[in-house]
Amino acid sequence: MTSLVRLIAAAAALVAGAAMSVPAQAQTAADKKHHALSLVGEPKFGPDFKHFDWVNPDAPKGGVVRLWTLGGFDSLNPFSIKGRAAAGLGILSSPIHSALMASSPDEPSAEYCLVCEWVSFPADFSSATFRLRDGARFHDGQPITPEDVIFSMEAQKKANPRLSAYYKNVIKTEKTGEREVTFRFDEKGNRELPTIVGQLQVLPKHFWEAKGSNGEPRDLDKSTLDIPLGSGPYRIKSIDANRSIVYERVADWWAKDLPVTKGQWNFGELRYTYYLDKTPAFEGFKSGQIDFWRESSAKDWSTRYDFDAVKQGRVIKNEIETKSLAPMQGFFFNLRRPKFQDPRVRQAFNLAFDFEFANQNLFFGLYKRVDGYFGNSELASSGLPQGRELEILKEVEKEIPPDVFTTEWKNPVNGSPEAVRRNLSMAAKLFAEAGYTVKNGVLTNAKGEQLTVEFLEAQPDFERVILPFKANLEKLGVKATLRIVDTSQYQRRQTDFDYDIITDTVAQSNSPGNEQRDFWGSAAADKAGSNNTSGLKSPAVDKIIEKIVFAKDRTELVAATRALDRVLQWSHLAVPQWRNPNDWVATWNMFGRPARLPSQATSFQQVWWLDEAAAAKLGPDRGK
Repeated sequence: MTSLVRLIAAAAALVAGAAMSVPAQAQTAADKKHHALSLVGEPKFGPDFKHFDWVNPDAPKGGVVRLWTLGGFDSLNPFSIKGRAAAGLGILSSPIHSALMASSPDEPSAEYCLVCEWVSFPADFSSATFRLRDGARFHDGQPITPEDVIFSMEAQKKANPRLSAYYKNVIKTEKTGEREVTFRFDEKGNRELPTIVGQLQVLPKHFWEAKGSNGEPRDLDKSTLDIPLGSGPYRIKSIDANRSIVYERVADWWAKDLPVTKGQWNFGELRYTYYLDKTPAFEGFKSGQIDFWRESSAKDWSTRYDFDAVKQGRVIKNEIETKSLAPMQGFFFNLRRPKFQDPRVRQAFNLAFDFEFANQNLFFGLYKRVDGYFGNSELASSGLPQGRELEILKEVEKEIPPDVFTTEWKNPVNGSPEAVRRNLSMAAKLFAEAGYTVKNGVLTNAKGEQLTVEFLEAQPDFERVILPFKANLEKLGVKATLRIVDTSQYQRRQTDFDYDIITDTVAQSNSPGNEQRDFWGSAAADKAGSNNTSGLKSPAVDKIIEKIVFAKDRTELVAATRALDRVLQWSHLAVPQWRNPNDWVATWNMFGRPARLPSQATSFQQVWWLDEAAAAKLGPDRGK
């Protein structure tokens, strides 16, 4: 499941039966109306809950919070891959659109009905039916109808390749009652499908089928700066393309008093200002032009917060521990390019990366090395494969590296001159085995092709990390360069797979499923805009992904995911980077927050609020 979203489905027994003769077990499952879904145990809150226990149900509403983001934007339509969508707008989450169900940032994989009243599905997971909530409406007062849901599914799949892959098993969406809509699936036994369709952002059909400001029919496949009509807690108040976007809270939001939303979305306005570089943005934070700062640099967290406002207690540093699954962040190779096809070449790069040096000298020892694709969870592989995991791997034994069965995967350890020399020697041997010899100081293969690589980055502060890495590679004969581009060019090159090596982060959830096809599936490798950054095409991985998708229970899901993790590790798709076990956030001392934050995320915009009295102490205009 993706990082922006936390996907869920309900566990039920897999049964078979003809359409005209449905077994009693399937009838019972189909008749059950779920207020929430989860693949990790049961939903924490029952159908009669009043509000989540990680909110302040009486949180004050109002005030302005000033935020920042990097780059620029030229579109208010996140569903099209054309253009750059504005901050806050995503294909699976947005402050202006409501989804059928809302995720819980306190549960690894749970969703609760929002636009829907309930969801039901047969025990074979061949369909899912949603009853729409009476009173759910768009900001113009029009009710949300089954026709809107049908339009949303069809139009989003057409406009966005990632959503096309995500929802590919939805073959039909139809109205099956006055306020009921049913999604039909082309396969049975996929336990996640009821949940991922629950994440569908419902768009207004009447808005998108009308003409836009240019007099032409609107098209979800195209970028646009027309302010979209939504149904969420916020609407777009104003924009200045490439400079700023302002969201305002909808005071009469139809869902504001529901248990699933009570105590949430408390700020009156969210104001995003765009900066071309992080440095002037931080100066804006220091001077009080920005109210909230999420820090991503260990160096900056350790050295840059010594300004007067921090010393005076007017700016607060927060280290918030989260229990979420650790994402894989790494230097990903583009396997679409022949020079990276040999896994020995890719493994040699990892041997040359001195994480220990970077952590101690650049990161103040605050990071941990990423060592897998499902870290900090029960889904991560460890030791040697056993039990059901081993059985799954045996089915594809001829198509995966033999080390999968004999050796526990571990990152190389550098950090000392002796370790660096040892690992560089091993890397040189791997390059030689891959057919490279040093000619005129550069690794060259039998065809006379030099091993040249370009690191593509959009963050200038990555230069200090890459330069020592580059120096080690050059000792081996790799001709390496670093290119730093603006965010728009970076996004375009990433979408078109126009890079050698790129930094990417693959965020997983505790309930992996259909999205793995988009991350690692062969079909996604050549699909522009997909999440298959590495371009991996592996029949073995495809087969293991299907094991995950069709896992009949949690035990099977864990075994299949560990098998996938192990194969990805030994495929050497990336040089793993690092992770932060805490969320570092700094705020001007003007906010309140619940006594207990959600366990999976800081959820600043969702559950914090403005403390007007505290804001007034900072100045007459703060929070306004």
